[in-house]
Amino acid sequence: MALDRLDALEARIKDLVKLVQELKRKNASLEDEVKAARQRLASQDDVNRRWEKERIDIRSRIERVMSEIELLECADDTKEVALD
Repeated sequence: MALDRLDALEARIKDLVKLVQELKRKNASLEDEVKAARQRLASQDDVNRRWEKERIDIRSRIERVMSEIELLECADDTKEVALD
């Protein structure tokens, strides 16, 4: 009877050891996936920052061109008034 209990306990311990080993493998795999995802996120953040900077640069260039166009229109308006 005592040997049966010992055999059952030994079997359960072996199952637990296998489970722990499997969980450790899965944990290592998940850690690798998280690390890769963080690297992709950091890379995407860099891309987003570059796009934002480019967007701001383009906006300021467009605003500068628009103000130059407005100056031209104002200059044309004063010529027309002077000719009248």
